[in-house]
Amino acid sequence: MATLARLQARATFLAHQYYFRSSVVDLFRKKEYDAAVKIQSWFRGCQVRAYIRHLHRVATTIQKWWRSYLGRQQYQVVVKLASCAMKMNLYNAMAVRIQRRWRGYRIRKYCFNYFYLKEYLRAVSETNDAIREALEEFAEMKEREEKKADLEREEKKRDYQARKMHYLLSTKQIPGIYNSPFRKDPDPWELRLQKAKPLTCHRPKVKQKHYISLSSWLACTSARSFPRSEILPPIDRKRCQGPFRDITEVLEQRYKPLEPTLRVAEPIDELKVAREELRRQEWMRNVNDNMFLPFSSHHKNKKYIPLMHSSSKYGPNSYGSQHFRDENPRKWICDKDFQTVLPSFDLFSKYGKSYSKAGQII
Repeated sequence: MATLARLQARATFLAHQYYFRSSVVDLFRKKEYDAAVKIQSWFRGCQVRAYIRHLHRVATTIQKWWRSYLGRQQYQVVVKLASCAMKMNLYNAMAVRIQRRWRGYRIRKYCFNYFYLKEYLRAVSETNDAIREALEEFAEMKEREEKKADLEREEKKRDYQARKMHYLLSTKQIPGIYNSPFRKDPDPWELRLQKAKPLTCHRPKVKQKHYISLSSWLACTSARSFPRSEILPPIDRKRCQGPFRDITEVLEQRYKPLEPTLRVAEPIDELKVAREELRRQEWMRNVNDNMFLPFSSHHKNKKYIPLMHSSSKYGPNSYGSQHFRDENPRKWICDKDFQTVLPSFDLFSKYGKSYSKAGQII
């Protein structure tokens, strides 16, 4: 009984000691766990970096051999092209040398013969002198003819002026203005007026009017409304002076063809023809000829054809259907997806689910 009483008296102390030692053990356990996690992460990191360095060395070796092979191939192509270029330059130089010799011989033999060229230039010079003398004579002759024509025109003009002023000629009773009694000799115009004949006024000939009959008028009002060429105008007919239009244009405006109304000109089935033309144009412009039936299930059984800009030969694009956080097991390198080295703490998993009062977790 005494032992039981002593144990009951020490029960509180034992509980405190148990709680204290349990908390100390938990602290050491957590510290050891963190140390183990750190050692594992460092070792795994060293292992992964060593493997990556090995992969880099292997890839560098492969690239070195492949690039050396490509370099040799490219160098062979460059050497081949350079050899072809050297050969072509040599052939071109030889061809140019042969052409130079042959062209020099041909020019000296046929084109630039000194004595032949000298004789040719002498003949050209004599021909030019002869042509120049002929042209000078022709120019003098033309100048004389122009002067003679000018004199004749002036003389005709004076004769015409004298004929117009013939009424100023002197008479036996009254002297003219060119035969003044105060002058010793008469004026030259007086002599010219004596030789000239008076200018008479010619009356215009009366032209017969051409009347158009009713039959010819009806013929002119047909679809081809042009003046008939049965009666030709006289040869000496001159165009009327003044701002008048051409007679053909006037007749075309006067005898215009028949212009029916819109009701008579258009056919009766014009509306039907216009509808057919509109339907034909719509059929030509449409890309899809299938009619859309909103209240039927005909289009539900039809297979969906993806658009060109949303699909390719490598598979459909992920825009609008997938996200960058989605998991794709087919693209995994190993059997499972990537996972973090350090697991999450249990304390953070309870965040927002439990509440504390003065340091006590409920």
